[in-house]
Amino acid sequence: MAQVLVIDDERAIRNTLKDVLEYEEYKVDIAEDGLVGLEKIKNGKYDVILLDIKMPGMDGIEVLDSIFEMGTDVPVIMISGHASLDTAVEAIKKGAFDFIEKPLDLNRLLITVRNALDKTHLITETKKLRKKVSKAYDMIGESPAINQIKAIIDKIAATDARVLITGANGTGKEVVARWVHEKSIRAGNMFIEVNCAAIPSELIESELFGHEKGAFTSAHKQRKGKFEQAIGGTIFLDEIGDMSLSAQAKVLRALQENKISRVGSDRDIKVDVRVIAATNKNIEQEIKNGNFREDLYHRLSVILIQVPTLNQRLDDIPLLARHFINLICEESGSSKPELTDNAIAELQKINWTGNVREFRNVIERLIILCNDKIDAEDVKTYASPIGLQTNFNK
Repeated sequence: MAQVLVIDDERAIRNTLKDVLEYEEYKVDIAEDGLVGLEKIKNGKYDVILLDIKMPGMDGIEVLDSIFEMGTDVPVIMISGHASLDTAVEAIKKGAFDFIEKPLDLNRLLITVRNALDKTHLITETKKLRKKVSKAYDMIGESPAINQIKAIIDKIAATDARVLITGANGTGKEVVARWVHEKSIRAGNMFIEVNCAAIPSELIESELFGHEKGAFTSAHKQRKGKFEQAIGGTIFLDEIGDMSLSAQAKVLRALQENKISRVGSDRDIKVDVRVIAATNKNIEQEIKNGNFREDLYHRLSVILIQVPTLNQRLDDIPLLARHFINLICEESGSSKPELTDNAIAELQKINWTGNVREFRNVIERLIILCNDKIDAEDVKTYASPIGLQTNFNK
């Protein structure tokens, strides 16, 4: 049974909406003002919220902002009088699902509630799909180094401790970050990834913290940043060692105060997010070189996880090979080739400078170029660019 919350200071409207919605077999809670409504949202789970714009004390727009700051994605339908239509339009721009004018048209009300419930259902299904897709990020391996990482994640996942993941390119730092998120109480909320190395320094502040309309030349509308998008969930700052010093200072403030402000705004926004960062650089050396703030390093590194190279976990190659064969063949709809023991032994002789990322590419290449069996000769022929080039030049 769908759950609806009605927030309105007029008792007659509250009771009318409650009666109508309960007749349609919805479960309905009511709140006489914004503060009571926010408390109910914190302690309950709703599929749709009906919110009056004009209320004494905390008005509907302030309540709407607070709802979004909680990180909830429940559709909010605004109830507006004729005098508050401009405000209703503003609410839509801020993310409200729709608005209904007073006096209420009950048919319009029920249609809007049903449409909002369709959106809630879509969000729920998307989250389920995201869970299924996340199987691509399974942490595969039983080597001592990987088992130690799994044990650390099991201990820290239930906390909000910040995590700094280090390791060479291609070792699977993102996989570790996703495991921390998906084993945590935040798993049902967003995992927002930011590639700090890919964003120009002059845009990083807007990307992370958002901006107001008109904040700069190309800011044609208000935009939420990655920290706001991650409220209630996890933000993953990948390649943070490549972030500029000016951006580092702003991230440090966000971590110290759990607040951000959009570019062009002086209003602070509370951000309840877990921060996970990763880098392939030696941060201690970067601090000595003046490229990374030591105070930010200490804020980020409550928990330190070093991801081993593939050459340091060769015993995991049989598991990784079979995992990628299953994954790639399921994605492509192709039949799974047999991987012989001597092929595995040959894979374990290779110097994997590109780590797990390179290994996956090689497995995909072997699946495409070999028949129904992959043996040692196939690995020698196709695993390296040199062997591939020699074979094609024959």
